[in-house]
Amino acid sequence: MKTQLVVIFILAALATQAQQQRPWEPMLAAIMTTDDMDSDDWDDTYQLLCQIEQHPIDLNSATREDLEQLPFLSDQQVEAIMEYLYHYAPMKSMAELRMIRSLDYTQIALLSHFACVVVPRHEQAGLPRLKDIVRNAHHELTVSARIPFYRRQGDDNGYLGSPYRHTLRYQLSSGNLLKLGLVGAQDAGEPFFSGRNGAGYDFYSYYLQLKHLGHLENLVVGKYKLSAGMGLVLNNSLSLGKLAMLQQMGRAATTLRPHASRSQASHFQGAAATVRLSHRVTLTPFLSYRALDATLGHDSTATSLVTSGYHRTPSEMEKKNNTHTTDLGAHIAYRYGRLHAGATALYTHLDRRLQPNASTLYRRHYAQGSDFVNLSANYGYLHHSLAFHGETAINRHGAVATINSLSVNTANSLSIMLLQRFYSYRYTALYARALSEGGRVQNESSIYTALSWQPSPRLRLMAYSDYTYFAWVRYQVSSSSHAWDNLLQATLNSRCWTLTARYRLHLRQKDRTITFSREGKEIDSTLLADIYEHRSRLTLAWHALDHVTTTTQADGVITTSIADRHWGYMISQAVNAQWAKVKLSATTGYFLTSSYDARLYVYERSPLYSFSIPAYYGQGLRLSLMAQTTATRRLTLTAKLGYTRYFDRSTIGSDLQQVEGSALTDLDLQVRWKF
Repeated sequence: MKTQLVVIFILAALATQAQQQRPWEPMLAAIMTTDDMDSDDWDDTYQLLCQIEQHPIDLNSATREDLEQLPFLSDQQVEAIMEYLYHYAPMKSMAELRMIRSLDYTQIALLSHFACVVVPRHEQAGLPRLKDIVRNAHHELTVSARIPFYRRQGDDNGYLGSPYRHTLRYQLSSGNLLKLGLVGAQDAGEPFFSGRNGAGYDFYSYYLQLKHLGHLENLVVGKYKLSAGMGLVLNNSLSLGKLAMLQQMGRAATTLRPHASRSQASHFQGAAATVRLSHRVTLTPFLSYRALDATLGHDSTATSLVTSGYHRTPSEMEKKNNTHTTDLGAHIAYRYGRLHAGATALYTHLDRRLQPNASTLYRRHYAQGSDFVNLSANYGYLHHSLAFHGETAINRHGAVATINSLSVNTANSLSIMLLQRFYSYRYTALYARALSEGGRVQNESSIYTALSWQPSPRLRLMAYSDYTYFAWVRYQVSSSSHAWDNLLQATLNSRCWTLTARYRLHLRQKDRTITFSREGKEIDSTLLADIYEHRSRLTLAWHALDHVTTTTQADGVITTSIADRHWGYMISQAVNAQWAKVKLSATTGYFLTSSYDARLYVYERSPLYSFSIPAYYGQGLRLSLMAQTTATRRLTLTAKLGYTRYFDRSTIGSDLQQVEGSALTDLDLQVRWKF
């Protein structure tokens, strides 16, 4: 192991000619907060961006829905691109994006990774010809695996399969017209070609997508993701946090795309299509039937739906596909000039009754029953300097949820956004996902204000403040409560470096039991205690030479309450290098925290389709080295070695995940072949 550490440090020190790999990844990490990193939703966003990067959007044939997949564009910027294309298409090169005033240098640079310009050789009337689709077809096969150099307790006694995690991806694509794909995913500990996984992988995703076929704008058969409006009824496609919401300026979008990730939760299986009924009206009907994992009660009802996707032990395997859901719905959208409106209807039937344990007070208003109906109306107005978006939804019991945003762009590079949301504690929607403090579209009323200001070409300031009131009790909160989340971020750019400073103050409330004496008796009383979380980050990215990028980062956290105080910090360094066809990325970091409540997150590069922001707590050292080589024009090989050493413990993890020892070493391997 000492030899591995020496090799990593030497290669990091020798990295003097670097070329940044997937430079949009740091952008994605930069707009994430701790709450986002604790959620699995961001992995799906990353998977989508990887897919678009491998198959960029042709701007000359792009629709509004295509551009709305990119999380760094606001609604005004999407509108500005579409307006430019309306007047000046076809574009001859990406340099024309500089003519669009609302796009700054950073966004144009990001667009170069996700969009392209294909100049049409001649106008083709009618539907595309089959021979043209076949001639332009490209194949991509990617195989990824993670090899641990340690043994978990479950690997020896408890898990049904091997300790290796691996993924198979295949996709055939023909421009923006056709995608055909298959994904097979296996988590460590799950059986492979054995037991209930006799067909091989624990999870398969498959899809066929056709686009731009006359009035049929988009069709997906197989497994797919769909979002409509602002997500109060339907959104299993994208989920963005508070800082990303500021980046988008409250944009609402309808998105239909294949489910091409290894995630086993939050997708549909069946068919969905977007059909243009007229110049102003589109209709998106969908039908789905799929299996779910559920925890069953003594009466065979489902007490909860399980979304982890793990099937490593006999008890986890018993939950696999033991419940089925049928979903039927549609979204209709109308656009007239700067106005847009729409409506969403969704009916869901479960073959088992969903019956959470209502004896626990905070679960009393969770979704329950076998049949669910949700309806919503979304609406908005868009101007180059002003945008209004909103959605109001109702469930079968008459409970209401509404979210509305107003954003203003001024002439002096100042953007201001005000967002109001009210989610009744009786409102439930199984596929709802929208901006929230509590992680659910339920039981909160909030005012969110944000601004983005660029007083000079080199300086950008971003800030938000979000105050939330919870009318009903919550987990570990036995009465009405509130939360207040504030963030300030400043970015200073020069020709050869970028300095970013961030501070976040997050106030939450939580139950605290105190004991006092009265008349000689000890009495326990539960009170709400305020918990203040202070997080800070300072990042310096250096790119003085054409082929050099390094990033130095310092993170700190202090969490205080009446009885407790937790703290921590982490210093990390990342270097990227390239020699001929070999690219290297090295990361080193030292962390020290007083407890898990002061955990810290630091982004590090990983192979394609794998987004890595691990959590660190305790005292230790993190090292990683990734090497990538383009062996041939069609074949790319990638390997990443990661090493984490803890100085404050002799075992890592607990239960079946427990590892005897104080260090973890993993090797990620990936082979990608284009043909």
